[in-house]
Amino acid sequence: MKLPIIKHLTQFIEANDEDYLVETIEVLEALTEVSSLKDEELDVIGELISNMYGALEVHKMVKDGTSKKEALNAFMQRVMGAIN
Repeated sequence: MKLPIIKHLTQFIEANDEDYLVETIEVLEALTEVSSLKDEELDVIGELISNMYGALEVHKMVKDGTSKKEALNAFMQRVMGAIN
């Protein structure tokens, strides 16, 4: 996951609507079922999906009253904690 991408997607949600990301995730998840995709292509799709889910989580935290900066930092700390 990349913080600049999550931040950008969070701004997109604010300017538009989170439904765009939800629908895009559904399309990308459907694409992963294409048997002719290479591993590298699946990795890219997976990274995009992960970033979109991250943006949705950050957006939810902001809606619940957390500042955007705190929400982004808290999310990335959770991700880093899960990796270690």
